[in-house]
Amino acid sequence: MIPRIVNKGSYALVLLTALWAGCASEPKPVIERSKLMSDTATVEAIDVGTRQLTLKGSDGRIATFDVDEQVKNLPQVEVGDHVVVDYIEGVAVYIVKPGKAPSVAVEQASDVAKRGDKPGIAAAHRITLVAVVEEIDENAPSVTLRGPDGHLLEIKVSDPDNLKKVRVGETVQITYTQALAVSVHKP
Repeated sequence: MIPRIVNKGSYALVLLTALWAGCASEPKPVIERSKLMSDTATVEAIDVGTRQLTLKGSDGRIATFDVDEQVKNLPQVEVGDHVVVDYIEGVAVYIVKPGKAPSVAVEQASDVAKRGDKPGIAAAHRITLVAVVEEIDENAPSVTLRGPDGHLLEIKVSDPDNLKKVRVGETVQITYTQALAVSVHKP
C-alpha cells in the first residue's frame, strides 16, 4: 500500500520507499546507479475554464499546457505558485543464488493529492528481470542475458569496469526504477 501524499512532501521519495520496501531482503547490489533531476517553474497564467496553464521555467522560457480533466484541484492553483517536477531513475544489479528461475516482474504505483489541496501527482514504475549471463563482450562493452522466455538480450554497458563484477553462467537480477512527482507550492 502506498502512503497518502502530503501537500508539501517529496512524492517521488514516498513512492520509491513504497516500491523498494519489498527489496529489503535482497543482497547488496554489485552495480548500482541512480540520478535525480528536479526543476521548478512559476505559474504565469491560468484559465480554469479552458484548463490551460502557462508556466515560466527556470531557464526563462514560457510554455502553455492543456491540463487533463483528471487534475481535480486545478482551481487551487494561483498565478505565482511554483510547480516542482522531480524525476528519479535508478538501476541495481544483484547476483542471485544459482537455480533461481529467470523471470520478469513489473510493478507500478501512483497517487494524487487529496481533493481541495494543491494539485500533485506521483507515479513510479519498477521492472525486475532475473536472467542468466550467457556472454560478456568487453569490446562492445555489453553483456548478453538469457531471459525467462529463453530469448537472448544484449545490454550495452556504460562502465566497462562493471563487466568484471559478473561472470558467464551467473544468474543476475536487474531492477530498474523510475519515479516522477509533480507538486504545486506557494512561493
